[in-house]
Formats: sequence, C-alpha cells, structure tokens
Amino acid sequence: MPPPVSSSVQAARQRLADQLKEFRQDAGLTGRELARRAGWTSGVAKVSRIEHAHRPISAEDLRTWCRVCEVPEQRTAELLAELRTVASMWESHAQAARAGLKRVQESIRDDYEQVTLHHVYQTKVIPGLLQTEALTTAYLTRSRIEQHIAVDDVAEAVQERMKRQRCLHRPDARWLFVLEEAVLRYRSASDEVHVQQLRHLLTMMRWPTISLGIIPTQARRHGVCPEESFTMFDARLVLVELVSGYLSVTHPAEVRLYVEAWERLFKLAVHGDAARRLISRALKSIDQGTDG
Repeated sequence: MPPPVSSSVQAARQRLADQLKEFRQDAGLTGRELARRAGWTSGVAKVSRIEHAHRPISAEDLRTWCRVCEVPEQRTAELLAELRTVASMWESHAQAARAGLKRVQESIRDDYEQVTLHHVYQTKVIPGLLQTEALTTAYLTRSRIEQHIAVDDVAEAVQERMKRQRCLHRPDARWLFVLEEAVLRYRSASDEVHVQQLRHLLTMMRWPTISLGIIPTQARRHGVCPEESFTMFDARLVLVELVSGYLSVTHPAEVRLYVEAWERLFKLAVHGDAARRLISRALKSIDQGTDG
C-alpha cells in the first residue's frame, strides 16, 4: 500500500536533509562550526532544524551549506534540482487556482500530450478524460464554490479540459482507467447529466486506445483495500488530488508503490461486457429512482 500522502513530502524533505547531514559529517564539522562558517546568526539551531527536516532549506542556504562542506559543484547542482522537486511536490488548491480554474487545466496540458501510458484509479469522480462537457461544468462549478475562487472562468476551464480529450485519439498512447463501482452511482449533477455521462462511458469503451475497468462493490478483495485516487504518467509521475491540494510523486521508490497498487486494483476490475453490465445497472437505477 502506498504510504500516506501526507508523509510523502516530508519523506522527500528528510532524504534531502539526510544528505546534507552526511556532507557536514564527512567534512568533519559540528553543527555549530558549520553555522559559524556560513554566517548564520541563529547558529546550531538552524542547522538542527534543517537536518531534522523541521524547516525546508532555501536554495541560497543549500549553496552555502555545500560551499562550506566543499561539496563538488555537480553534486551541488543535483541537490538543487532535488530541492526544486521537493518544493513542487505539494500545491494547495488555493495556490493552484489563484489565477483561476483555466490555469489549473493548462498547467497539466504537457503531461497529457507527452504521456504514452496513462493510468487513472478513481474512487470519487468520473475521470476528466472521460467526462461529458455537462459533467465537467458541474464538477468545476462546484470546485469554484467550495474553494472560494474569485475568478469566474469555469466556461474557459471546461473548454480547456474538453480540448485535452483530443489526446485520447493519439495512436502512440494508451489510456487505462479503473473505477470503483460506486463512482457510477455518485450523482454530482442532475439525473439527466448523469444519464448522459454513463451512456458516454459506454461509447468510449469502444475506443481502441481506452481500457475501462470497474471494480464491483461485491468484489472479493482478499486484503486489497481501496486506495486514494491517483493518476500516473508513464510510471514517472503520480498525481494525487486531496481535499486540501495536489501531491506530485516522482521519487522512483514511491512511484513504484503506486505501480504495484495499480496492478492489484486492476486485477480486481471487470472489463468488457461485465463492465458494461455494471454501467447499465447504474443507468437502470436512475430510471427506477433508486440507488441499487
């Protein structure tokens, strides 16, 4: 099971901090001496906070640390790159949407245009690439309200997401989706919009570049529990959307955990006619005015 996402960023910070501590020790310096040579008035307390990952180190302080410890320039450059990666791992919804929802959609455009093997596991919503325009409008309108976003660019953001769906026609890419069955029954919009969306899923299942699997509610999981929803790009980047923001996972060891989670979940899913029957049952439940 992937580690709790709240610990992923902290773990990345700690990996960087541990390397800095090793450089100090290899240089034969105490924390107090390093702080003195660096000219830090807060002294050993600052060194301690950095080494215990209690505070993120700035790029300027990292360069100073490496200079004092006589770390080679190339290794310093690698650490600076790692620092940028750690800094980009977490972005709150407020930060992401500061310039509006369209900007959020545009910020991930390149990832979709470059990926060749794309995985999505969802426990909550229909994935963006499979959404109708009406459902996307409902989702983004709700997001704007819940996140108190001042900029009203829902229409523009919807069109940006619709344009992204063109990537599904790329012959060099494969798009794999696994949904928990409950996603088919969550009514985040009107019944009319929901019916349209489920019929749209049935149509998209016939596309040659798309694989859609659904994990039945009654599936015998044998210890395979639902995970947090995630999107994976070529086993190099995993995006996890939380209530408070977005987590980007790029460290190979952590990405591998998500690859393994995907493989477990994929085996639980049904495909083809069995998946179509689950969608048809969800459609029938709307016609009957029930949830079952």
